[in-house]
Parts: sequence; structure tokens; C-alpha cells
Amino acid sequence: MALAIGGLLAGPVAAEGLARPEGEVFLTVSGDLATTNAPEMALFDSALLASLGPVEIRTSTIWTEGVHSFTGIPLKALTDALGVVGGTLRMSAINDYMVEVPVSDAIDEGPILAYEMDGKPMSVRDKGPLWLIYPFDSNSDYRSEVYYSRSIWQLDRIEAVN
Repeated sequence: MALAIGGLLAGPVAAEGLARPEGEVFLTVSGDLATTNAPEMALFDSALLASLGPVEIRTSTIWTEGVHSFTGIPLKALTDALGVVGGTLRMSAINDYMVEVPVSDAIDEGPILAYEMDGKPMSVRDKGPLWLIYPFDSNSDYRSEVYYSRSIWQLDRIEAVN
């Protein structure tokens, strides 16, 4: 299932689970989740997603010219918040393109679910609403076809499969 992003929240996890989105959902996460905010899934709006602690990375990509600043949520923050501990993340784009990302990629200093590039929200036309970005410039291990192929854009759904 996918993640959806919602409105303003007091915090990412309420006593009974993840807070509910108040705004337009743009990410839906489903599958093997320990924490949800809807029946068998977690929905995120922009505020709920941002409540997980945005970070910024500066990196070049093979799809853009020069170095850009990307702001988003560490993949690790998302998997931690939802209690995803192993297996695979099946990530799907708006056009149903799909990639499989091992949960082991969700590490400190690892990829982020970027929602801004150079301080501006990414539209669908600009690879938004979410783009899985690896820190290609700070870790040469990420500069390979394996990681390039995982860098899905127009991401709107994730299914955790154990």
C-alpha cells in the first residue's frame, strides 16, 4: 500500500498510532506495518510527512544538471515510524512504474523521500510529489546502476513486504 501525506499534526505518532492526515494525502504506505493511521495502511499529507524530521542533502544526479539541494524525509525515519524492520519496499509511481528497494537501504546518511528541490516543492512535472534520492555525491557506493534504478520519482505508494 502507499503512504499519503496529511495536514498539521501534533507529532508523527499518537498513543494509538500514527496521527491522521488533515490535508491532501500524497503518499500511501501499506503492507507489513506495525503502526498505521487507517485500516491496514499509513496515509501521509505534507505536514505529517514533514513531522518525521526533514533533512537536506546536496547532490548531483544523472537526471539533472549540476548539484541540487533536496529536502525530504530520510527513508529510515519513515521505516522507523511505521515499524518496518525487514524485507522489501515496493515503491510505485503515479504512472504505476514500480521498483523494489530493500529495507536495508533505510540507513542513517542514506536515501531520502525528497519533496523539494532547491527549496521549491516538486510538481509532478518536476519528478514530484516524491523522489527517492540517494546521496550520490557523498557516497561513491551509490553511483551505480543498482541505486540509480531505485531512484524512483513521482512516488505516491509504498508497500512493505516482509
